[in-house]
Amino acid sequence: MQSMPLTVRRALELMGVYFLGMILIVGKNIIMPLVMAFFLAIMLLPIYRFFRSKKFPEALAIFLALLFLIVIVALLIWFFSFQISTLINDFPEIKRNVEAHLQSLSQWLNSVTGLSTQRQTQIINEQNDKLLNYAGGMLSGAAASFTSVLIFVGLLPIYIFLLLYYKNLLLRFIFLWFPVESHEKVEDVIGESQIIIKSYLIGLIIQISYVTILLGGILLLFGIKHAILIGAIFALLNLIPYVGALVGNIIGVLLTISSTQEIFPIFIVLGTIAFVQFLDNNILMPRIVGSKVKINALVTIIGVIVGGAIAGIPGMFLSLPVIAVLKIIFDRSNNMRQWGVLFGDERPSRSPMSFPLLRMGNKRIREKLEQQNDIEPPKE
Repeated sequence: MQSMPLTVRRALELMGVYFLGMILIVGKNIIMPLVMAFFLAIMLLPIYRFFRSKKFPEALAIFLALLFLIVIVALLIWFFSFQISTLINDFPEIKRNVEAHLQSLSQWLNSVTGLSTQRQTQIINEQNDKLLNYAGGMLSGAAASFTSVLIFVGLLPIYIFLLLYYKNLLLRFIFLWFPVESHEKVEDVIGESQIIIKSYLIGLIIQISYVTILLGGILLLFGIKHAILIGAIFALLNLIPYVGALVGNIIGVLLTISSTQEIFPIFIVLGTIAFVQFLDNNILMPRIVGSKVKINALVTIIGVIVGGAIAGIPGMFLSLPVIAVLKIIFDRSNNMRQWGVLFGDERPSRSPMSFPLLRMGNKRIREKLEQQNDIEPPKE
């Protein structure tokens, strides 16, 4: 590889990216459950190791770790079922509030555009057939998606069990791919990737908890209906970088509109979400997850969009930890280090066009950039 011309090496890298993308698109129904199971298995490793330290048989230790995960998921399902049933019980009031808002909107349109209420109703009726056809297509797609979700959820515990059971075999398989002199570097990559994934996923669980409690609690103090549900939905959607927060704001506004005929509570919800998000992004989450690997915002947004295009919501959720692991690998590869620079947040304060020294990839310059950007350097 080193003896190849630079242009050939770069062409092979780009071809590799292309074929990897095609493999992910074609095999997403097989690959995504495996990737999700891999991350969850790493998160369950401390529980598994705890039971093994107590002399539990290996299969039983894995089963108990899986049981812990299943109980947590069951509690989440119960919580959302209870909140949604409360929302359904308020349906008559929701209907009255929505009708009041629609009437206000109709009057506003009449004052701005001059369209009468009858004309607005006629325009809406003309679009009914299109809306019904579109809704039918959406329901068909939802049915297919629901089947895929069932298969996805059904495969997860099987994959997690087998990944934990055969972890030593899989580690041996990885080491056999590399020459002996590279084994120390491979061990560092595996160890740091495991730390990053565990800290990221456990941090997300903590984040969901405190965002739900903080946001829901503040909204309850202001007397906002369905405050806990708004907090929980926003906390879950906030796991998807950038896009999730926007969707969470929209859902919070819609739930607020449906529970009151006043406009002021909407501003309370938006202001509270902005306040909680500021605390989360700038104070709480950085202290929980830490700054071992920083991914720049441009790559994060592109990764979320690409992950969503390849595998939907699971792809958007998994995009950030996958990029973080790839950066760890690229930072330790002489042939792929430029990709690690592209993914990272080690932003030079001056332009490489004016300072040729910044075009170099030596260790001293890299350490200086990491220090300037408050990034913990990787282990060499």
